[in-house]
Amino acid sequence: MFIRKRALERIAREKVLYERSPGGDVSVCVIYPNIYPLGMANLGFQAVFHIFESDPRVAADRAFLPDADERAQMRKTGERIVSFERARPLSDFDLIAFSISFETDYLNLPSIFELAGIPARSAERKGRGYPLIVAGGSAVFLNPEPIAEFIDLFLIGEGEEMAPEFIARFSEHRGDDDLLARLAEVEGAYVPEHYAPAYDERGRLRSFAYRGPTKPRVNRRLIDDLDQFKTASLILTEESVFGDMYLVEASRGCQWGCRFCAAGFMYRPIRYRSSENLIAEARHGLSERKVIGLVGAEMASVPGVAEIATDVAERGGRLSPSSLKADCISPKLAAALAETGARSVTIAPEAGSERMRKVINKNLTEEQILEAAAMMLGEGVANLKLYFMVGLPEERDHDVLAIAELTGKIIAGARERRQRVASVTVSLNPFVPKPWTPFQWDRMEDARSLKRKIAMLRSALSKLGPVELDAESPREAYFQTMVSRGDRRVSRILERLHAAGADDPGAIWHELQAIRRDIDSAAAVDLQDPDFFVTREYARDELLPWDFIDHHVEKWFLESERKKAHFEHQSPPCDVTRCTVCGAC
Repeated sequence: MFIRKRALERIAREKVLYERSPGGDVSVCVIYPNIYPLGMANLGFQAVFHIFESDPRVAADRAFLPDADERAQMRKTGERIVSFERARPLSDFDLIAFSISFETDYLNLPSIFELAGIPARSAERKGRGYPLIVAGGSAVFLNPEPIAEFIDLFLIGEGEEMAPEFIARFSEHRGDDDLLARLAEVEGAYVPEHYAPAYDERGRLRSFAYRGPTKPRVNRRLIDDLDQFKTASLILTEESVFGDMYLVEASRGCQWGCRFCAAGFMYRPIRYRSSENLIAEARHGLSERKVIGLVGAEMASVPGVAEIATDVAERGGRLSPSSLKADCISPKLAAALAETGARSVTIAPEAGSERMRKVINKNLTEEQILEAAAMMLGEGVANLKLYFMVGLPEERDHDVLAIAELTGKIIAGARERRQRVASVTVSLNPFVPKPWTPFQWDRMEDARSLKRKIAMLRSALSKLGPVELDAESPREAYFQTMVSRGDRRVSRILERLHAAGADDPGAIWHELQAIRRDIDSAAAVDLQDPDFFVTREYARDELLPWDFIDHHVEKWFLESERKKAHFEHQSPPCDVTRCTVCGAC
């Protein structure tokens, strides 16, 4: 019972910033498929929980992946996951709704099903009185197929308008024999059992036959005006990974069109909240927290961001933007951030060399990066974090070493100007090809080659002084690529990884290697070699697992951007007032 005790302690420490509804007769448990501190830091999870809880037809609870010690205890005692608010077994709900922001959390679904006493596979639950399992969130916008065998219905797109439509349809038809067919009529709904994938002799997806009641192509839903909906912290807890912040969403999407970035394509067209709305929300947040976390893909280009930072500073608070594009950092913004008391800032050059920044369409010169760093350091922001990627398409060794060269120029320039540099952190992530980007066809570089490049860079950075390299493991990137670009056969891999010990990263990697070794044996029935999804370049004419989703971005446009990358040609940022080339506007 210590598991329930911990939940009650957490509830007691929370502060709910809205009027809670007593609820209706449709019971829904909204689950974040990771631990509580991560779930409560996720604005998407908080927003969708609020949508369900504020609906008068719904009695909504929350649940999370239990902490590691809780999972160990539950497997010893047979104790089941219960909901956060009412301590209700998950199997007792009408609906279980997963809010999934990161593909890597796909691996946690089998654990949650196991600990809830619910069969993981949709086919094994059918007709046996289990809750309807639905899923949404940014991860499933891109590619829901790796968990399609686990989920009865997906909601593809932003939920502010779609989720209430779904609730209304479920409330009307929940006793019907053809419930899934009726729910499929909600625009953005995807019912996996209505589709039948078939594969050719090489293992590639040959067809994706549809046998449902509506049209086969699923329209990804977006809302036009962000100001119509509040997306900010709704429940505060210091245990959240951003526990000292009040989070405010500033935008969705990104205008710059970086060719590796899913957010820049899946959320097209770019939409901003008005500066008046953001200032009002920040002022409200300052009554609860002294730090306002501004959330979005890129914050320096948000209209009025300098004024927002100034207003926060004048009220004794601090603005913490998620990431800043170097050429958008103005002297006014740098001064405003420093005025708020910011002592660290994140800049994302993504690549060290000018050539690679052209390949990825970063539209950013070395001079602009150095100027931005100089402005921030000149205002007293003494800690810099620099985001880079390794293993990008067209990358060579000298491009990797250029990361150290650029970092060295930032430090040398600061010394020449006698600016204080307390620390420089180089955050390095292996390139993961994402669906719905120009690089969706590209392979991930193999782990051995990436390790060599990281070691090479670490050696070069060690000569620069106060520089820390924070490099993501190529093994983690390998898994992320598999669940980003995989098809339904990945569900078998996820189940095998779960059985091998999903709580242990080492066990996951060992089991992936075992699958690759066993792939032609009887022990690997219905399994596909993980390398097939990770280190293989997809053919341009290949049917991709996510092609059935309509993101309103033309495939030929993505292909043309990939060709431009090969020739190191850049494209201008999105102009939503005039341009209709990609198809999103």
